[in-house]
Amino acid sequence: MASADLREELDCSICLSTYTDPVMLRCGHNFCRMCIDQALDTQDESGVYFCPDCREQFLERPALMRNFTLSSIVRNFLHSEPRQEEITGIFCTYCIHSPVPAVKSCLLCEASLCENHLRVHSKSPEHVLSDPSTSLEKRKCSVHKKILEYYCTEDAACICVSCSLAGEHRGHCVELLDETSEKKKEKLRNLLQKLTTKREETDERVRSLEERWRKAQEKAAGEAERVTALCTDIRRRVDDLEKKVLSEISRQEKKVSLSFSVLIHQLEIKKDELSRKMRLIEELCNMTDPLTVLQEPDTGDLCDPEEEGGDEDTGGHDKQLRDGDDLDVAVISDTLYTVCDIIIGLRSKINVEDPADILLDVNTAANNLHLSDNLKTATKTLENQNYPETAERFQDYNQVISSEIFFSGRHYWDVESSRSGSWSVGMCYSSIDRTGGQSYIGNNNKSWSLRRRTWFNNQSSVIHDRKVFHLPDNITSDRFRICLDYEAGKLSFYELCDPIRHLHTFTATFSEPLHAALCVWDGSLKLLGGNC
Repeated sequence: MASADLREELDCSICLSTYTDPVMLRCGHNFCRMCIDQALDTQDESGVYFCPDCREQFLERPALMRNFTLSSIVRNFLHSEPRQEEITGIFCTYCIHSPVPAVKSCLLCEASLCENHLRVHSKSPEHVLSDPSTSLEKRKCSVHKKILEYYCTEDAACICVSCSLAGEHRGHCVELLDETSEKKKEKLRNLLQKLTTKREETDERVRSLEERWRKAQEKAAGEAERVTALCTDIRRRVDDLEKKVLSEISRQEKKVSLSFSVLIHQLEIKKDELSRKMRLIEELCNMTDPLTVLQEPDTGDLCDPEEEGGDEDTGGHDKQLRDGDDLDVAVISDTLYTVCDIIIGLRSKINVEDPADILLDVNTAANNLHLSDNLKTATKTLENQNYPETAERFQDYNQVISSEIFFSGRHYWDVESSRSGSWSVGMCYSSIDRTGGQSYIGNNNKSWSLRRRTWFNNQSSVIHDRKVFHLPDNITSDRFRICLDYEAGKLSFYELCDPIRHLHTFTATFSEPLHAALCVWDGSLKLLGGNC
């Protein structure tokens, strides 16, 4: 491919100039980073993103991935391509009829020379040759009009021989320009080496970050796909369960309806029979002839229902009504218990642990902390609790740690603070100091904590190994969650508001079992979950 053709291939289709920091879209087309950023900013106003070359559309603003291969090609091409000024910049002063590029300039003659004229040029020392230049006057002393041959180190100025011998630089320390130039070049080469190393390190960091970004995007896409599949399965199973329960309710409703219908029909027949007997009795009662009343042939059918065992019939009907007047809720509830199986399956799929049931260790509690009977609440008190002296007890801070230890797995526990209290919550190793400033959770490399201090306008911060990071927003809720992933080396704090707000995550390589830790300056802290 010709050089001109290659240059065209290295031109951005937006600015029509050689790529500057080329980046690539998902469709494979490349652009200058600044050019495509401006193009996408314009597209953002319409809410539609597309590639300027192939017009492929994107639902979201496309990610820009740096094209390192293309960047290297552009850099190498520009470095190897002949400079334009070498071809058309400076021409020989003596080639009048046709311009010929100059290869040297004579400072004494103040002329530029091509290869041919350089051969016949005077070789005497006063004819100083330099690289081609159009500003030869700048290479002579403005006072003495002589060639600048020396460098005054005291005044940092280029001077001529007259300046050094009789001018204002007389007696100063001077060096030849070539010597000073080489010294400066050496410094510049060292600086260039450092900058090159830094640029390579920066490029490596960019590549590393872009790789991590790519992996994060892939992980997010995978998690989104997993959650979508999980929720789809849950909806399907719940829909199936709903259909099953509704079908059971419908079946029972039909059965009960049929039972009621049969009973009502039987009672309607009996009601008609009773009405007939009542009418006959009323007629007999209204007769005035005693003989007619006594000689009535159907009087045997008019016996008292109670004498004919009517109580047993009525009792039988009542029993049937009691046995069949309602749905079998137990069967419906048993069917609904399938929801529990769905939830258990859901918890196993998303790897959610049950909340840790944590109890406070009274043998570690400071004497100004009162612990509740269930060992779930720690309250600051002015009354000395006079706990027995133990090596594990905290002496200088109102602290207590849990009797439970965590040495593997993923766990979480929740805590509730009194509304106006000042406190610290977190985790620590068993080997944390129990006296002195190093015993405060967060003030050492063996503990990590979240703290709120009411005397500093409810300022909230996290602290580890005395390094304090102030949270940008104050905590407004009184409930918090501490999540531990021991193997991953992550300890996270969340504010249990709506929605749950992530406060901070510590990363560490845990080397000892961990305890939950509380420090109460005023008010109280309560562990939630378990038997509290």
